[in-house]
Amino acid sequence: MDEYGQRGYGGTAVGFGRRVGIAVVDFQLGFTDGRFPLGGAALTERAVVNTATLLRAARAAGLPVVSCYTAYHGAGDAPHWKVPPVVETLRHGSEPTRLDPRIHDPAYDVVLCKAAPSIFFHTAAAPIFVRQGVDTVVVTGCTTSGCVRASVIDAFSYGFRVIVPENCVGDVEDGPHQANLRDVGRRYADVVTLDDCLAHITGDGSR
Repeated sequence: MDEYGQRGYGGTAVGFGRRVGIAVVDFQLGFTDGRFPLGGAALTERAVVNTATLLRAARAAGLPVVSCYTAYHGAGDAPHWKVPPVVETLRHGSEPTRLDPRIHDPAYDVVLCKAAPSIFFHTAAAPIFVRQGVDTVVVTGCTTSGCVRASVIDAFSYGFRVIVPENCVGDVEDGPHQANLRDVGRRYADVVTLDDCLAHITGDGSR
């Protein structure tokens, strides 16, 4: 046990509650397609593929799915990002803001536009989940060390149980990916696998 554990961090599991909702953070082409400056990371590609599997099960079970994308009109309505391609490429109506079709079902999913890292910041995500009886939010998307982490913290702050399937979130490098998962796992969320989530959603405890 590390020193965090000795001090009580991660000393209890969050667990799944009564009803699950899926938050899909920024799986837009600007982050998933290698044609764009921020796209094409191997961990993000893995996360897209795994999240697509999770979402098929969630939709079949009738669970809420809320996806978001980041977009700006220009520097005037963007925060002070230290990542120039975010403001330069993620413009309203541009291809990089389109959700990756592998994770998007336009006939089912609720789609929100956000301007800050968290899917919950100044959006309707929390009221949507609450209205549909969700008490447990499974956070997927990219990037682990940025918008995913921010979304985890906000979901926690809103009082949801928070679950993060490790192989359904992605980052540019494995080091920050693992470090941030370890950190949120000590404080705010249960870090699990896709199979753990599928077993809960389908009721198949043999996974």
